[in-house]
Amino acid sequence: MDQFGDILRRHRVAAGWSLRKFADLIRYDFGYLGQIERGDRPVNPAVVAAYDRALSTDGSIRKAYDSGRADDVDMPRRSVLQAMTSLAALPTVDRMVGWEALRHGLDAAVDVDSDAWAEIVSSYGTAYYRQPHDQLMTQLGRDLTVLQHQLAASDDRRRPQLLRAAATLSVIVALSLVASGHALLRRWWASAQRAADKSGDPDTRVLTRAWDIVNGCYDGRRPMTVVAISDEVLPLAGRPSAATCGLLAGRAQALSLAGRHDEAVATVRHLSEQIEKLPAAVVGNVESLWGWPEHRLRHTESWVYTHSSDRRAAEAAQARALELYPASQIRLRTQVQLHQAAATVRAGDITDGLTAAADLLDRLPREQHNELVRAVTLQVTAAVPDRERHRPLYTELMDRVQR
Repeated sequence: MDQFGDILRRHRVAAGWSLRKFADLIRYDFGYLGQIERGDRPVNPAVVAAYDRALSTDGSIRKAYDSGRADDVDMPRRSVLQAMTSLAALPTVDRMVGWEALRHGLDAAVDVDSDAWAEIVSSYGTAYYRQPHDQLMTQLGRDLTVLQHQLAASDDRRRPQLLRAAATLSVIVALSLVASGHALLRRWWASAQRAADKSGDPDTRVLTRAWDIVNGCYDGRRPMTVVAISDEVLPLAGRPSAATCGLLAGRAQALSLAGRHDEAVATVRHLSEQIEKLPAAVVGNVESLWGWPEHRLRHTESWVYTHSSDRRAAEAAQARALELYPASQIRLRTQVQLHQAAATVRAGDITDGLTAAADLLDRLPREQHNELVRAVTLQVTAAVPDRERHRPLYTELMDRVQR
């Protein structure tokens, strides 16, 4: 039963308590509880009862403890069921969280081996592009609440799949925070990567870092800092996958921002080779964050060739990207068109480039304006030579993106 201390710890953490404050709450010595949770001391019924009362689990922790003492082979499923039932019954829980907890409890009762979270993660990959941001984040918060409690009650066999789900859903939170310019985004990247590391899944570890690297090109970090992170992650990349392609795309963009254009172009070529080895289902998944369709390659090429002033290659990539982008991804289409505006400025057509950028911002629906669009618009203004920055068009565009 020494492992039961870890179950106590998971329930405490899921409820948001630090060990020291929780020890004060239930009037036990802080060090003593730490030893129990680490498995250095045996768990006793009095401590179990104290956790059960303080965490309002309606007897689920005590029942799980009793089941384990009786060598109940079905204890993991019972623990999940009890955790979901207790969560659904808490008066402080959002009504939709309660219903979702009940649904997960039913699924666990019917089929303990089902992986409902894989399907949930997949659905969020599509919802990210199609669902209004506030609605997406509200539902994501509810699902993460349920997942948090499932992790607290999970056994070692099921824990890796839950950790993969936690890591991937945390990526979506971080992406949304990048888009809104929120200061907490670094914490969510760190949480996503910790969960991925704990899961032991190589592809999830690369995925969480790949998206961090891609967004490092938009969130104000120094390009060389982002390149250095990609250097650390490259050894983790194995077989061709969507995660590996995302890593290479982010690295190429960061290299181009750092002025290392030859390396950026070489990385794009390597990315193209990797895409040819991807399964058809991954390349054909055009509406999801988790696929790697051709339009992502062309977007990366557009970025890299625009920064290297290879206008012919940039125009070819941009034309292909705009042809391929689905209607649901209007913001990304606009970003490619802003690359076109930046290329126009770099070619010396400053008035046309600045005018095109302003028109693109006017046409983009208000709800699609975010920090990523702002960052790419600033790349247009950055292409204007210093001697030309007195132009009213430049001043007006800078005013718009700095509001």
